[in-house]
Amino acid sequence: MDSCYCYILRRQRRFWHHGPGGACGYGNLYNAGYGTNSAALSTALFNNGAWCGACFTITCDSSKTQSCKQGTSITITATNFCPPNYALAKDDGGWCNPPRQHFDMSQPAWTTIADYQAGIVPVNYRRVPCQRNGGMRFTINGNNYFELVLVDNVGGSGVVAQIWIKGSNTDWMVMSRNWGALWQSGAYLNGQSLSFMVKADDGRVVTANNIAPSNWWFSATYTSWVQF
Repeated sequence: MDSCYCYILRRQRRFWHHGPGGACGYGNLYNAGYGTNSAALSTALFNNGAWCGACFTITCDSSKTQSCKQGTSITITATNFCPPNYALAKDDGGWCNPPRQHFDMSQPAWTTIADYQAGIVPVNYRRVPCQRNGGMRFTINGNNYFELVLVDNVGGSGVVAQIWIKGSNTDWMVMSRNWGALWQSGAYLNGQSLSFMVKADDGRVVTANNIAPSNWWFSATYTSWVQF
């Protein structure tokens, strides 16, 4: 397991919001399937959004602090970015400053493994497979020539490395990452049923065929039956 420090999120001011839904774009974390077992990652872990959706099991390091709750661990999902604060030293307030590996956790997740009053504790962590209920979900926003697709509730590695989109009258077209867990296409796909092919960062690929019907609309979420 790797080691780093972990911080309790007492206020939401530490979370950096790229746009609606935070730096990963998930929006309401309950609707996205992640809830309070979530954390914002420091620059060293966030990887410019490429690790949105990754899961980590975190254990308080009782060999370095008396604030741990013995025998406990928590598995969280990376859902946001903890920005650096270069006005403070990395070991005195600038906990998310590079090159520090750091998890800025929700209070319910934090208090599973450590005393609330501790504020920051050393932890051990490892990346683990994500366990999700149901299939992956695709939320489509944008306009007639711009599809902006959020993919959430991703199991397995949890991290989407590439997505392709296909209309019922088109071939597969590669999408590009817009930011976080949002992917974009510049095709006109109105009036066509939509399929998505998703590649995780472990190389596994699944296909959700005709997940959105031909009368799909922007801002709608379509739940698939496929999962890693």
